[in-house]
Amino acid sequence: MTMMLTGTTPTPLPLDQMKPWNSARQMLVCTSVTDEAPDVKTFTFAVEGGGWFNYMPGQFITVELRAKGGDLHRTYTVSSSPSRPYAIAITIKAQPTSIGTRWMFENVRPGSRVRAYGPSGHFTLSRNPGKKYLFISAGSGITPMMSMLRWLSDCAPNTDVVFINSARRPEEIIFREELELLAKRMPNLSLGFLPEARSVASPWSGLMGRIDRHKLSMLTPDFMGREIFCCGPDPFMRAVSAIVRAEGFDMGHYHQESFGATSIAKSVHKQAQEIVLEGKPTGVAVSFLGSNEERVCEPGKTILETARRAGVRIPAACESGICGTCKVLKRSGEVEMHHNGGISDQEINAGYVLACCSRPTTPVEIEA
Repeated sequence: MTMMLTGTTPTPLPLDQMKPWNSARQMLVCTSVTDEAPDVKTFTFAVEGGGWFNYMPGQFITVELRAKGGDLHRTYTVSSSPSRPYAIAITIKAQPTSIGTRWMFENVRPGSRVRAYGPSGHFTLSRNPGKKYLFISAGSGITPMMSMLRWLSDCAPNTDVVFINSARRPEEIIFREELELLAKRMPNLSLGFLPEARSVASPWSGLMGRIDRHKLSMLTPDFMGREIFCCGPDPFMRAVSAIVRAEGFDMGHYHQESFGATSIAKSVHKQAQEIVLEGKPTGVAVSFLGSNEERVCEPGKTILETARRAGVRIPAACESGICGTCKVLKRSGEVEMHHNGGISDQEINAGYVLACCSRPTTPVEIEA
């Protein structure tokens, strides 16, 4: 059951009487803000007007922030589980240079309305099921692992899972208390925490230091036979990938989450920017049907860049074809799209494109 607020009186509604969240039309309402660790908070949301959330554990959403100087779009992994569909939560860490996250820390409170888009992403055990899992993360990279583990706890609590998380200090291990509680409820869950340094704030007598072959083997002796999911800073993921690859691990069973463009995607983008069409028209027309605007897209430019020149608003976050925030419906015409996993084949077949990495090859019509 969920709670739809009518004035101050909560009215329970069963799931089959509600529709799933439509990110194009429905806002989110913050229901709680929870401190998890130093500079780490969990923001929990409900659907404004009622609804439930349909996503896969490990996916992310893109949040629109009304900050000074214009809207910001930031992608955050969902830390909650779809097995509890009436609320959705994101757990985020504010770095010293964070702009969007700091804005959320300072401005989002229970009752705040926030627009978000999604869900998106392919980093999920739903797409890569296994008999045994190794979830290995560092810092806030724990969030997609927590979503997947919470789902397993609700739906398959006997699953064999090794859960490893690295942190700078013991008190910075996010979800530590909940993980220890889950380990009591899940008979085949093994936890491995790896703080890099001791702290007077939280005494520690366990294993310490950065991940290496020796520590991985101590915490997961049978890692070669597990489905591995890895998330964290790029140096951490490179280290884990190098360790298992050196052991001859089948990398088809290794999955990692990254919000940065790959070198291939960057190369494709650079080549497209350098396109020169000698002796041909200087561009093709892009019609934005929802805004009643039309502009010529210059050679090598994207639909997103053309939309901005026309004053047409298309939300975008990563702008590398990863997050899927800029997904729009193409009504007619042809485009060349080099994405990085932010759109599914099913969506492409339905006529959707990612505006950030789609370059029209003929006149096109876009719902925007």
